[in-house]
Amino acid sequence: MTEPDASAAPASERGRAGSPWRRLLEQRFLPLVVAGYLACRFFSFVVISLVAGHQDPGGIPRGPEDGVQPGYLDMTRVWDGDWYRRIVEEGYPDVLPRDEQGELQQNQWAFYPLFPMLVRALMTVTGGSFGLVASSLALVLGTAAAAVMAVLLRDRVGPFVALCAVLVYAASPPSPTLQLAYTESLAMLLLTGFLLAVSREKWGVAIALALLTGLARPIAVPLGLVALVAVIWRWRDRTDRPIGRGEYAAMLGALVACGVSGLMWATYAGWRTGIRSAYTDTMATWRAEGEIHPFTPWFKNAGYALGDTTGPLLVVVLVGLVVLAFAGPWAAGLGPVLRTWSLGYLLYLGAVLDPWTSTYRYLLFLFPLAVVAIGGGWARTDPRAREFRFTGLRTVVLVGLGLAWQVWWIWELLRIIPPADNPI
Repeated sequence: MTEPDASAAPASERGRAGSPWRRLLEQRFLPLVVAGYLACRFFSFVVISLVAGHQDPGGIPRGPEDGVQPGYLDMTRVWDGDWYRRIVEEGYPDVLPRDEQGELQQNQWAFYPLFPMLVRALMTVTGGSFGLVASSLALVLGTAAAAVMAVLLRDRVGPFVALCAVLVYAASPPSPTLQLAYTESLAMLLLTGFLLAVSREKWGVAIALALLTGLARPIAVPLGLVALVAVIWRWRDRTDRPIGRGEYAAMLGALVACGVSGLMWATYAGWRTGIRSAYTDTMATWRAEGEIHPFTPWFKNAGYALGDTTGPLLVVVLVGLVVLAFAGPWAAGLGPVLRTWSLGYLLYLGAVLDPWTSTYRYLLFLFPLAVVAIGGGWARTDPRAREFRFTGLRTVVLVGLGLAWQVWWIWELLRIIPPADNPI
């Protein structure tokens, strides 16, 4: 599967080939991406810092000393961040914790180990606090992920659309998660690296990244679907580009790596605790009914929030719109890898997620949707791709809306109102 040459820019960009903007974009593409991404993270830093002044100290796990108002670093380690702190300081329990009635309690096995391992190593080297090290690491990893994402999208839709899409992603409502003590930054770096690797048929790199993903976040199932589609596309091209034994072995290795990635953490948890279902049992403690049910929670939760008729109907409509967004010709420029990832990840979320406030940050991984939203997903050979005059305007509007929505997200979801609240 050979991706189109990145130099084959859309018609409107080719028409500006000699313009100063075009030359700047080509010569300073990655610096522009990084600068735009960091500008969005600075905005989030300012808002989080301001909201910290309104945070009840009692809502911060192991909060500041009496009389000290929480600050930015305190806000970066709340919610799941506190679980990663526990992993760094205590590790994983050998025995699954249960209450007096024998009911399994929430515990560290629900959280993958690669991010806390990196944090602990950096804390040992630097002597920094968990909040400082974890949030700084997340920021660095998120910046690297934005750069890889930009290259991945540039290969498909050209540098201008790629830059605009990254800005929309970086300004999206849940994007502050990318600078908290969460795994989103690390997982996004591994994901975009994997997608870039299979797009460019770098099967060895894809194998390594798939295995690392198995220690970072449970997204191996849709990754396996992506790898399968990439292998099929490469096999279809075998007449023009024959496949040698080594490449066949590497492609098979990528498929196997995705399978291993999806099983390794659950297998290790079972071996370590002596209970084969330790991981899935632990994950179920975060579910409303204490069990994992595919798909049905989407309709139940929507019915609870919006009414028994309106809620489920809205779920069907929204899912249909997102599927249509990736299935239509306006997304053809994304190519088979990105379209497969997007649709496969949607299916995966439907099967494993109880949707609620955390859904916002799970949707960060649907970053190709930003390309479609700004109108940059048409195939380069499609005559409808000849005009990108409105892409910049759409980008400005979506970035503005995203930043405004961030303020609500940080105030309503990141800020904890004791004794209980809706987690991010």
